[in-house]
Amino acid sequence: MTEEFTTRLDEGMLAYFRDIADVMVERFGVSRAEAVARINRAYGRSDIGPYPDIMCHELPEHWAYGLYYAGDVPYWEPDADPSGWEIRAAPPRGGPEWTLPG
Repeated sequence: MTEEFTTRLDEGMLAYFRDIADVMVERFGVSRAEAVARINRAYGRSDIGPYPDIMCHELPEHWAYGLYYAGDVPYWEPDADPSGWEIRAAPPRGGPEWTLPG
């Protein structure tokens, strides 16, 4: 485990997961604590390999959009309109996924 993520990550994957969180904070306006909680809910029990794990074949944006929005959303389309996209509920506050304050 790392200071914020509930799965074991080497330094490269830790940076990659932090990049995923950064995308959620910057593009969706969620707190860092919520972004990390979303990642922990999805990957907290996963066996993540050393960098570059297979998930690195996609940019962090791919995973961030999938963790924030329900279903496949065409975020890469220049004219994509996220106003109709369904936002996934964040993990309940106080649960084990919330490793950061806020």
